Amino acid sequence: MITAERLRALTLAPVPAALAADNVRRFGRIIRSNGEVLHASGIIAPIGARCRIEVAGQMALAAEVVGFGAGALLVMPEQGARGVTRGARIHVESDAPALLMGQTLLGRVLDARGQPLDAQPPPAVAQPWPLLGVPLNPMQRTRLAAPFDIGVCAINALATLGRGMRVGLFAGSGVGKTTLLGMMARHAAADVVVLGMIGERGREIREFIEDHLDAARGRSVVVASPADDTALARVHGAYRACAIAEYFRAQGRHVLLIVDSLTRLAMALREIGLAVGEPPATRGYPASVFAALAAYVERAGNGSAAQGSITAIYTVLVEGDDHVGDPVADTARSVLDGHIVLSRALAEAAMFPPIDILASLSRPMNSLVSPEHQALAARFRALAARRAEKQDMIDLGAYAAGRDALLDEALRRAPAMEQMLRQGTAQAVPMAASLAALRAALAEPGA
Repeated sequence: MITAERLRALTLAPVPAALAADNVRRFGRIIRSNGEVLHASGIIAPIGARCRIEVAGQMALAAEVVGFGAGALLVMPEQGARGVTRGARIHVESDAPALLMGQTLLGRVLDARGQPLDAQPPPAVAQPWPLLGVPLNPMQRTRLAAPFDIGVCAINALATLGRGMRVGLFAGSGVGKTTLLGMMARHAAADVVVLGMIGERGREIREFIEDHLDAARGRSVVVASPADDTALARVHGAYRACAIAEYFRAQGRHVLLIVDSLTRLAMALREIGLAVGEPPATRGYPASVFAALAAYVERAGNGSAAQGSITAIYTVLVEGDDHVGDPVADTARSVLDGHIVLSRALAEAAMFPPIDILASLSRPMNSLVSPEHQALAARFRALAARRAEKQDMIDLGAYAAGRDALLDEALRRAPAMEQMLRQGTAQAVPMAASLAALRAALAEPGA
């Protein structure tokens, strides 16, 4: 267990040596602007340091060092550069940003800066935690050994998640992603739910909390950074949500972390990278974006034996339903433990949740479920795959029963299999009931 003293040592960065020697706060000046990036001279600080910029008639603006050039630091204000003048004073506040945590975060809705959005007083928090997390030795992490009940039958039965697993939810726009996330948040067997709404439309934030979060509100923490936030604020919102999940994991809790979306986090990182002069690579994304995404998802997962777990769901928005050519989707698929793919065709056919079972995968599933469960899931997939392969022939009337025993069985079982995959939004299907539904869908008549 990480002690409070150790956390303070990690999070409360000391004053730079040049300042500690004379105990004097040194100020620099803003000498130039380039979009949202400001050039500051007269101070020295590492990348990632937190600064304050004095703005006439306002409180000092929080900013972060995002790079440096010849004779100047490149800083980006968290709330945008509007109001900053040439010659404005700037000083370094800390070398490593730290957040304050506590149990009173449960049930709250916060912005990317930790300020309340729910018309309540700020939460009473006192425990420091680093914005970028506390690194874990991979050899001290516990293995994926227990299934995680997400409350959705299709996932529990055919793409079983493990406690501490990191999963991508891949979907185009308007396919039903938000509704499915609400089901997961309400029905998952988790002690704490942390929801990071990154780059979402402001209207959807309130609607999701009031219409979808529902009974899970009391065990949830929502960090919302809507689309009109700056790129830095959106990145900080995603990092804050992950840091909150890490804090509760260190308390021994089993946490469900939902980040909606990983794509918009990548877009925010791209804005910052391009603004500081990084060369664009794949589809305009600097190479640092993909490294940052990999580092971000690695923060989730199981902790040590004395800690809890973070089971993470990251939504990935695919352009034009292109699940293969999108670079963020490719990167996410390579660093995550599994993926759930939503199908527009199924959504248009009023199939909910519109999960494409054949395209979805849980890599550790076979080590999490019983041999019977493995065999039933494999049989279900084989039947669904054969039917999908021959669907054109079936639609044309070119297939005659008796030519393919597996296809005949798939057609005979199709209504029961489809019924198993359907689920109402208010209906929770726990793990045991999901396995029973899978058995029933593949049972012989009269069995």
